[in-house]
Amino acid sequence: MTDRTYDNRRRVLAAALGLPLAGAMGRVFAQSRAWPDKPIRIVLGYPPGGAADGTARPLEPKMQAMLGQPLLFDYKPGAGATIAADFTSKAPSDGYTLHFIDSGPMTILPNGKKLGYDPFASFTPIGMACDGGTLLVAHPSVKANTVQELIAEAKAKPGALGYGTSGIGGAGHLAAELFQSMTNTRMTHVPYKGGSQAVADLVGGQVPLLFSSMATAIPHVNTGKIKAIAVTSSTRASALPKVPTVAEQGLPGFEASVWFALVGPAKLPAEIVAKVNAALNAALAEPAVQEAIRKQGYEPAASSPDAFAARIRADYDKWGKVIRDANISFA
Repeated sequence: MTDRTYDNRRRVLAAALGLPLAGAMGRVFAQSRAWPDKPIRIVLGYPPGGAADGTARPLEPKMQAMLGQPLLFDYKPGAGATIAADFTSKAPSDGYTLHFIDSGPMTILPNGKKLGYDPFASFTPIGMACDGGTLLVAHPSVKANTVQELIAEAKAKPGALGYGTSGIGGAGHLAAELFQSMTNTRMTHVPYKGGSQAVADLVGGQVPLLFSSMATAIPHVNTGKIKAIAVTSSTRASALPKVPTVAEQGLPGFEASVWFALVGPAKLPAEIVAKVNAALNAALAEPAVQEAIRKQGYEPAASSPDAFAARIRADYDKWGKVIRDANISFA
C-alpha cells in the first residue's frame, strides 16, 4: 500500500466517523479497546488475613461484576505498607494497577520519612472504602484492664511494657505514639510486617500489648485469648459495642482512626477513576458488604474522589502536627 493510498483511507474513515483527521486513528483504536479489557491488579501492603485483606475481599464480587474483569490481589507487605505504595506510584497510569491502601503510608509516614513517592503528586485518589479506629488489646498476663490502669502501669516502669503494631509508621504505631504523648508515658515499640503476625505473638505472650486492627484482634477477644482495653476512634465500634473508647476513659479529645481506600498511580484518566469509583460505591451499598466490613470493626465510608482527596490532606496535616510535636522519627 502506498503512502497516498493509506492517507486516503484514513481520510475516508475519519469522515465516516465524524472525526477530524488529526488523531482520528488513535481515537478509533482507543474506542475499540474500552477499559478494562484485561484483569485489574489490586495491590495490598499487608499479608493475607489482616485488616486490608478483610475489608477489600468483600468488595470483590460486586466490583468484578460491574467492571467486567477479574480483580487479582497482589500482596506486597513490609515497611508500613510503603513498599506497596511505592510500587503502585511507579506503575503505568492505565488503570490496571490500583492500590487498596490505608491511611498510614498516605498521611503518617510521609510526614516523618523520606519516601520514594509523594502522597499527593504520586497518586490519583479514587474513593474511600471504610473508616474506623484501632483496638488496644492486651495479653491476659497484663494487670491493667482500663486505660487509667494501663497508664499507671506504664508510668511505674517506663519502657518496660512493649506494644506491637503492624509496622513502623502504620496507624497502630501513630495511635500508640499519640497515646504516649497525651499520657506522658513511655513504652517500647515492637513492629511487625503485618497485623496477623503481631496478634499471633500477642496471643502467645511474646508481646504484652497491641495496637491492632479490629479485624485481626476481634476473633481472639471473643474467645478470651486476649482482652480489649479500648478503641482509638471517637465512637465505639459496632463490632465491640461494650468496649469504651480511649477518650471515654479519661483522655478527652483522643482520636486515632484508620481508613482504607482505593488509589491509582498519578494522572489516572478521569473516565477510569469514575468507573472504579462507581463500582466501589456500588459494592459499599450492598447490605452483605456493609455487614462484612462492620464485622471487621470498620464502617463503610463511600465517597467521591474529591472528598477522599480532601480527607487525605486533612489527615496529613493532623498527623504531621502530632509527629512534629512529639519529635517522632520513622528513620
